[in-house]
Amino acid sequence: MSSASYTAAHSIPPHALRQLAREWLEEDTPNFDLAGVCVGSQEVEARLLCKTPRSILAGRPFFTAVFAEVGCTVDWIFQDGSEIGPQAVTMTAVVRGPARCLLLGERPALNCLARASGIATRCAQLQAVAAAAGWRGEVAGTRKTTPGFRLVEKYAMLVGGASMHRQDLSGMVMLKDNHIWASGSIAEAVKKARSVSGFSSKIEVECRSAEEGREAARAGADIVMLDNFDPQDLHVAAGALKREFPSLQIEASGGVTTENLPMYFSPHVDIISLGCITQGCPVVDFSLKVQKPVADSIRQE
Repeated sequence: MSSASYTAAHSIPPHALRQLAREWLEEDTPNFDLAGVCVGSQEVEARLLCKTPRSILAGRPFFTAVFAEVGCTVDWIFQDGSEIGPQAVTMTAVVRGPARCLLLGERPALNCLARASGIATRCAQLQAVAAAAGWRGEVAGTRKTTPGFRLVEKYAMLVGGASMHRQDLSGMVMLKDNHIWASGSIAEAVKKARSVSGFSSKIEVECRSAEEGREAARAGADIVMLDNFDPQDLHVAAGALKREFPSLQIEASGGVTTENLPMYFSPHVDIISLGCITQGCPVVDFSLKVQKPVADSIRQE
């Protein structure tokens, strides 16, 4: 397990895991489990199979929490942050417990693992591109997350080596165009935000030009987001702002994709955020296969 994955796994409060697991299970089985009558409570073993080679595993704590809620255990073969493959099908874990309970947890657990691993895989790929180019800034996610699933998706970013960016509206002040228009000016928006945020919160301002970036920096912003800039214009604006305000952090965002990411690399850009880390991200294909009891196999022979 990488140090980043180790830290990520131990940052999730146990009560949050239990609460999410219960909510997912209640959503999937709000009353009767009629199919559970067919299988009963005999002890069974199921193999977790990964069918997307060279994926990064993420989501173990959530997967395990779901099965713990229904009285099942999970023995993992891979750690979060590990690359699975290169085989077409790789056994990743073994789940054991009462048959009907194991099948209750199957879909919620797989949904979570598939989504988290897809995000971690994309983050790892983006980080590899940055490393190959020698860029030392941070690839970051956004708040464009699935409602009710943010903790999982932010965790997956950590496992994949990307920055989570802010967790929510309470985590950091980000003044976007609508805040600025409603306040009247960048300077006024920063002044009002600083009066309530105190020393413990950074203030970031979304800017559409280098001049807006200067106004934000002079007003006391910690981070300037150069939003929806053409890459060439971005480099010029970022360089000018860094020369005038060396301690100012510059974030590039808007229009950045997995394909054009290298065009945004610059020694003057500290952060590049991408909504595609969570929006439209492919999932990793996992399946859970219950093993036929040995006694049944012998009788059939």
